[in-house]
Amino acid sequence: MTSSKILVVEDEKDLRTVLLDQLELDGFEVIGAETGKDALEIFENFRPDVVILDLNLPDVDGLIVCQHIRKKSEVPVIIVSAREALSDKIRGLDFGADDYLTKPFDYLELAARVRACLRRKSVVDELSPDVLEFDLLKIIPESRKVELDGKAVKLTKKEFDLLMLLATNSEKVLKRDFICAQLWPQKEIYPWSRTLDVHIRRLRKKIEPNPEVPRFIITHPGVGYLFQS
Repeated sequence: MTSSKILVVEDEKDLRTVLLDQLELDGFEVIGAETGKDALEIFENFRPDVVILDLNLPDVDGLIVCQHIRKKSEVPVIIVSAREALSDKIRGLDFGADDYLTKPFDYLELAARVRACLRRKSVVDELSPDVLEFDLLKIIPESRKVELDGKAVKLTKKEFDLLMLLATNSEKVLKRDFICAQLWPQKEIYPWSRTLDVHIRRLRKKIEPNPEVPRFIITHPGVGYLFQS
C-alpha cells in the first residue's frame, strides 16, 4: 500500500525537522519547504495528499500559498500558525484551508487531523464518478467544473462541495446535522444557524433553472435537503 504524502511548509527549522521526523515515523512520505516559493515548486512535483502550512513565511504570507494551491488542487490544507485570533482563523478557512491549528500544539493532535483529512479525501475520491449528469446539469468532479445547459457555472469551493455531497446521495434526504458535519467538520454549526441555508440559497441561484421552484435541491422542512435526479 502506497504511503500518503505530506508536504510540510514551515520556516522554523527545528519545528520543521521534528514534524518531518514524526510524520515519517508514522509511515508517511514527507518533504519540507522553508519558503512559499519552494512550497509551490515542490507541490507541483511532489503532489502531496495533505499540506501542513505555516502562515508566517519569510517570502510571502502563507495565505497566498494556500490560495495558489487551492486554484490548482483540492488537496487538504491544514494551517499551523501562531496567529490565534478568530479573524485569522476565519481568513485561513476563507482562503481555502480545510483546518486551522494554533501554535503551540501537540503533535498527536496534528497527526489526528491529518488522518481525518485523509479519511475525508478518501471518501470523496471513492464517491466521485467521472461525470454526473442530471437533465441540464452536468458535474465533472475531477476538474470541479459545473455546467448548466452547456454553460459554465462558477461555484465557490464550499458550494461545489455541497453540490457534490447532495448529488452523490441523490434521492436521499440528508439531515441538516449530517451536511454541516461533512462541510464544516472542525466548526460547530448551531441548530439555529442559517449558514447552511445561505449556501443552499446561493447554490440554487447558480444551478437551478428557476430558483424559486427548485428542480434539483428540494427542501424537507425540519429535516434537511434532497437532491432530485
